[in-house]
Amino acid sequence: MLLQLEGAFPVLITPMTQDGEVDYGGLKGNIDHFVDEKVAGIVVNGSTGEFVSLTKEERFKIAQVAIEQVNERIPLVVGTAAETTKDAIEYTQQAEAVGADAALLINSYYAHPKDPEIYEHFKAAAESVSFPVMVYNNPFTSGVNIGTETILQVAKDVENITHIKESSGDIGKVRDITRQGKGLIETFCGSDDLALESLLVGATGWISVAGNIAPRLVTDLYNSVAANDLKRAWELYDQILPLCNFIEGSGKYVQIVKRAMDLQGLAGGPPRRPRLPLSETEDKTLKKQLNKLQGVSQ
Repeated sequence: MLLQLEGAFPVLITPMTQDGEVDYGGLKGNIDHFVDEKVAGIVVNGSTGEFVSLTKEERFKIAQVAIEQVNERIPLVVGTAAETTKDAIEYTQQAEAVGADAALLINSYYAHPKDPEIYEHFKAAAESVSFPVMVYNNPFTSGVNIGTETILQVAKDVENITHIKESSGDIGKVRDITRQGKGLIETFCGSDDLALESLLVGATGWISVAGNIAPRLVTDLYNSVAANDLKRAWELYDQILPLCNFIEGSGKYVQIVKRAMDLQGLAGGPPRRPRLPLSETEDKTLKKQLNKLQGVSQ
């Protein structure tokens, strides 16, 4: 039986040492922090984890280390994105082999494939494994907005394509996939600045960048919606939305999260080039956002 995934899942940064090497010890400590904060699950090797800057060996090791550190305490999703279908299959098979609970798979992000090509890419990778695969629509990163019909068709045709991370920023698309895909595919919100709206139109999960910074707050927000306490959900959303807007609008979501982790005494470190650290102005804005969140959900 395929795992039921639901709730708020922080998509983790990949902590780095000052010389740009992956900080595996820091990753372990961060994972324990998120487990202690009672998040529903976590994602590694996603966009926020700088997967495109990691070597194959680093991505394999991150998946292995994360699996061992989680130790079945919460679900773990491993990003298996790749430009070619062959590589996507290899990453997806490795994630299953080391014990991940699901894979997160986007379309090719340089080739700008057409929908029939995306369908075959997702189908081939998912059919190479037996665990759940969450497909991913993010036109801002990949340059392609996958058609709703294509998403529904591949979910219908491939049994273990069970979820979609929908990051188009179009709440109508979230609604349509969720309602038309009922019984075929579950929707996870991938746009932090549309989290509550997505949950209200039926999304059953949220893969959250802001969840790195405020894991308990995003968890409480999700749980409030699940409990139908919308008054509390809106209160929490009003608190975190400025941070979400800053993250989504900055173009520096990796740097924001890494700096915030450092400021909170967790493992962040520098991003890999060509990304540069936050400017002085951006750093001040982040600190103001963090000060507003202090004491939330404690």
